[in-house]
Amino acid sequence: MKLERFAENPLLAPVPDHAWESRTVFNCGVAQQDGKIILIYRAQGTENNVSRLGYAESTDGRHFSREAEPVFAPEGPDERLGVEDPRLTPLDGRWQMLYTAWSPESIQVARASTTDFHHWERHGIAFPGPDNKDAALFPRKVNGRYVAFHRIPPAMWIAWSDDLEHWGDYATIMEPRADAFDSLKLGAGGPPIETDEGWVVIYHGVDQDTVYRLGVALLDKDDPTKVLGRPKAAILEPEEPWELVGDIPNVVFTCGTAELGDDYLVYYGGADKVIAGARASKRALLDFAKNG
Repeated sequence: MKLERFAENPLLAPVPDHAWESRTVFNCGVAQQDGKIILIYRAQGTENNVSRLGYAESTDGRHFSREAEPVFAPEGPDERLGVEDPRLTPLDGRWQMLYTAWSPESIQVARASTTDFHHWERHGIAFPGPDNKDAALFPRKVNGRYVAFHRIPPAMWIAWSDDLEHWGDYATIMEPRADAFDSLKLGAGGPPIETDEGWVVIYHGVDQDTVYRLGVALLDKDDPTKVLGRPKAAILEPEEPWELVGDIPNVVFTCGTAELGDDYLVYYGGADKVIAGARASKRALLDFAKNG
């Protein structure tokens, strides 16, 4: 199966009059609160490559209003070159955000939390160690412990914690496949989606030609290290002009999904330049994840 793109795409693009988002607007975390779909998106200006995070909201998931100033900006030495690719998870009464903290010395996963998406509490680097990114928290504990995806190239990993502060029990759950769209590397998209039959995971895969596509997998509900299904075919690949040409060509990259009725709404960056959306039937996506 393939995701169905919105007719309104692209949904968000750079704003020339906003210095902080005048060059690129892309990879967005997704939240649903008070009847709204909220995007916390990554943006860059023309003066430098420093990434900041902006805010946009919608009542229908397709038409968004946005704020003129960023809601999250780099602070401290670990973020000197930017804050990137947020993933948002409702957990313990707050919205938890895992994001990439980029500095000349390292690329690390950091965590912050909020209740209103404008006032944030920083919690520091989540996974100290080698360069790491593409991290997303599960929306509930599994067997009494917090769980998160992360990516130490080229594989997709999982980690466990008792307190959200100290993480361990790292394990690889999915690795590149020579004969598929994810032959070079892969990483998590947004937080996994819980269903009666397991965790639906929408992720990105990269091939030997550095084309970024989206795929789907199904993980066991009680043991998410167990992969129940992982089709070899992608569910979205670069086809539109704004996916083929941009800051980085041939890229579709997601950091989050919303749910609306019987559909999933997948928000993604196109060519690291704009934000777009696509839909899939919940039932059809689950069946494809299970059976390919």
